[in-house]
Amino acid sequence: MSEEIIIAGFGGQGVLSMGKILAYSGIMQDQEVSWMPSYGPEMRGGTANVTVILSDERISSPYLKVYDTAIILNQQSMDKFESTVKPGGILLYDTNGISHHPTRTDIKIYQIEGAKLAAEMGNKKVFNMIILGAFLKIKPIVKLENVLSGLKKSLSERYHHLIPLNKEAITMGMNHLNVFNAEQQIIHS
Repeated sequence: MSEEIIIAGFGGQGVLSMGKILAYSGIMQDQEVSWMPSYGPEMRGGTANVTVILSDERISSPYLKVYDTAIILNQQSMDKFESTVKPGGILLYDTNGISHHPTRTDIKIYQIEGAKLAAEMGNKKVFNMIILGAFLKIKPIVKLENVLSGLKKSLSERYHHLIPLNKEAITMGMNHLNVFNAEQQIIHS
């Protein structure tokens, strides 16, 4: 098993930490892992993305041009990374702020209203965990207990009391995922 993932959005959306939690989760499962962040000099509000590779075999290079999965959190990232998903791959995106929905018909597309769900939960900081939950529903490549261990490793100890809230957010994401049909969207546009 090997999964090559790009997570992309604005700085401040938890893009890098979502990737880090996935990477830690893979380590907990004795997988080979690569975590490679990329962000602009402006950080919050600027664009950020992270490439995560989880594999049962050695990873030859962390540099990728195409991905099994793209997790997209803003329009700029959609414009840049929709075309990089391998045919038959997965694109998961948050609907907030997306004005041009994906159009590819050779990939599986899912959407989640992560920003809306985080607001309903009363804590916008769990947005990335909602998105992660949606991804794990589609592709359960890491066990939930390892995600929670990864979360514990990536959060400083003073925030460990928030782990139950983050677990709730992951479950929320798993339960509110929608399939997006680009063909129907094209027909109705």
